[in-house]
Amino acid sequence: MKLAVPDMVSNSYFPAEAAIELGIFRDYGLDVSLELIFPVDKAYEALRDGTVDIVAGSAHSALAAFPRFEGVKLLCAQAQGMYWFLVMHADFKAERGDLGALKGRRIGAAPWVEMGLRFLLAEAGMDLERDGISIGPVPAPPEKSVNFGLNAARALQNRQIDGFWANGMAAEIAVREGFGTVVLDARRGDGPASAFDCTMASVAVRQDLSEERPEVAQAIIRAIARTHDVLKADVERSAAVGNALFPPAQAALITDLIRRDLPYYDTAITPGFVAGMSRACRAMGKLDRDLAYNDVVAPHLAAIAAAG
Repeated sequence: MKLAVPDMVSNSYFPAEAAIELGIFRDYGLDVSLELIFPVDKAYEALRDGTVDIVAGSAHSALAAFPRFEGVKLLCAQAQGMYWFLVMHADFKAERGDLGALKGRRIGAAPWVEMGLRFLLAEAGMDLERDGISIGPVPAPPEKSVNFGLNAARALQNRQIDGFWANGMAAEIAVREGFGTVVLDARRGDGPASAFDCTMASVAVRQDLSEERPEVAQAIIRAIARTHDVLKADVERSAAVGNALFPPAQAALITDLIRRDLPYYDTAITPGFVAGMSRACRAMGKLDRDLAYNDVVAPHLAAIAAAG
């Protein structure tokens, strides 16, 4: 089986990556390989087309290839809550929670990822046109790369953008190297509370797999839950995964990032989350009606994810 992530050098999809690298999928009888497909809408298109079997990405982005979630199911969460950070260049001296710092600025964000920021700003009463806020792609680096977080950090450092909306690895690089300031961390309470359930890092498969091969779907959920347990028991094991997948500089950061994320490691997908995601997607014009819980989560698998 092939598992796609949209950004590999990141803490965002680390549980799925660790389940492969630590041999936990294999322990549950699954032969899973890792594939990087950027941006996330392309990863879900590959799932739809049968090129990959699993997507470990942002939950709401399934709509890019599966309108109304028809033909896809979320099996479980990799972690709870919105997991992207808003980081501004340090020269602006923006304070935590100060959305006024975005006025007249250029913010880099990946396709579909940017929806989370747009929703958050709208919920906070900001208007992109009125406030002169531009949200768009990050300029491509001269060398070939599709690791969005690293590209965003370097684009900010080079003043090609004024800020970015990206993963915790990008935020950590910007802060540690002194050129970035975290303005919003929605997972940990910054900004409108409604942003927390806008999306999450999830694990998705086609609906036919969840229905026709339920034992495989169950094994995927149990492997992610077991990975959570392994990392909670010994977070230092994350270093081996980082060393296998990341450049040395980012591998050196990953254990600290995973330690920070551990409180959010829970495989459950709740009705409250589905309602929050549905509301956000309707507000952003990606849905024409509210989603029911069973539209998103296979009912025969929900209890396994809830049990963790």
